[in-house]
This record gives sequence, C-alpha cells and structure tokens, in this order.
Amino acid sequence: MTENPARCGSADIRDGEIRSSRDPALEAGDAHVVFIGRIRTPWQERSECPKNMRQARENITGAFHLEIDEAWRPGLAGLAAGDYLHILYWMHQARRDIVLQKPRHRDTPAGVFSLRSPVRPNPVAMALVRITSVDPAAGIIGIDASDALDRTPLVDIKPYLPSIDHPSGG
Repeated sequence: MTENPARCGSADIRDGEIRSSRDPALEAGDAHVVFIGRIRTPWQERSECPKNMRQARENITGAFHLEIDEAWRPGLAGLAAGDYLHILYWMHQARRDIVLQKPRHRDTPAGVFSLRSPVRPNPVAMALVRITSVDPAAGIIGIDASDALDRTPLVDIKPYLPSIDHPSGG
C-alpha cells in the first residue's frame, strides 16, 4: 500500500487515508455482473445525493423508481406495493482504490470494511426500500426513496423477509 500517490485523482485523498497498491477499476475482473436495470432518482450530480437512506427519506424531493430491463421483467411476478426489497446497485462513479478512509464525520481513519462509504474495491451498495407501485409490463417499480445517482446500475433485487432478514427472526 502507498500513501498519497502521484496519480490522477490523488488530490481526493484526505490526510490519514491510504490508497491500495491495486485499483480494481483498472483491472480485468474475475466476475461478470449483469445489470438488470437502473435506479431513477432526482439526483443528477454526486454532490446532490443524500449520504444514506435515512437522509434520502428525510429529504424526499422527487419520484424514485427502478427500471427493469425487458429480459428480467418476468422476475417481477409476486411483488406488490407495500412490500420491502433489498436492492443491490453498482456505484459506478465511486473510487475503488482507497482501503483506509478518513470520513469527514470521524476523527480517525477507518478501514473500508468498517464503513458504508461508496469508496470500496467493489462499489456494491445495498438499500432496503418499500415498493410504492409495480408495473411489471413496463418494468417499473416505484420505491419510497433512494440515495443513488440517477441511472445508477441495478445489480439485483431480493425480497425482505423478516423471518430470515431480521436478527431476532421475525
């Protein structure tokens, strides 16, 4: 690992942060991810995005929905308004090379795996959303909120099942 390397984007590194010697964004991967659609939000620039889902729900300023590509629309069968979903999405504009980060809200640096920062080797994000509407034919799932940029690639959708997902089992 190296500190503050002289490379494009190194000015974004804060004091105390460490960049990995590997940048996954520049490497050929060992997995092939198929995006199933995209998240539609009012956020056009990263600076506009809420930092997390709590902030997104507190400051709703528009409509949010998932657009599912035609090939995957049959997979929407069984979803209904009011259901909760885990959505997995690819934060396509995030850096991927910082392993020790210094968030603005912390006094000391922390490892990438102890943070929910979008800056990570594989910028996969997860959010729990509530379905507000479903149009399977059009591939549109209305959701209550999102902290993602408009057109963020959608990796997967999984139902929230309290009997499985809640730590107390229900």
